This record gives sequence, C-alpha cells and structure tokens, in this order.
Amino acid sequence: MSEKFKEFIEVPQQFIHDGNQFITRCTKPSQKEFTQISKAVATGFVVMGFIGYLVKLIHIPINNILVGGA
Repeated sequence: MSEKFKEFIEVPQQFIHDGNQFITRCTKPSQKEFTQISKAVATGFVVMGFIGYLVKLIHIPINNILVGGA
C-alpha cells in the first residue's frame, strides 16, 4: 500500500476516534450548571445591548453635528 493511501484511510479513522472520545466525555449539565450558564448568557446579552444602546445614543448627535442635520 502506498503512503498516500494509508494517510487517506488513517485521517478519517482518527477523526472518528477523536469524535467518539469527545462524545463519551460529554455530560449533560445539571440544573445548577444550566441555570448558571443561562444567567451568564443573559447577563452578556444585557451588557452588550446596553453598550450598543450607549454607542448609538452618542453616535446620533455626533453624526447630526458632522453631517449638518437635515
């Protein structure tokens, strides 16, 4: 067998092996972990939304000054 053919066979096998290891190590989060992750994500959404709101709030008057306000 040539080296290219061996590599062609080994790469998918290694990928499948790594995927199976990953799946077996994964665990379903407990209720406490899920709640903690959900709170962190919600906090991130609120913070990013607030930052976006502030940027827009500052950008509108500056844009009107620069453009001349139509």
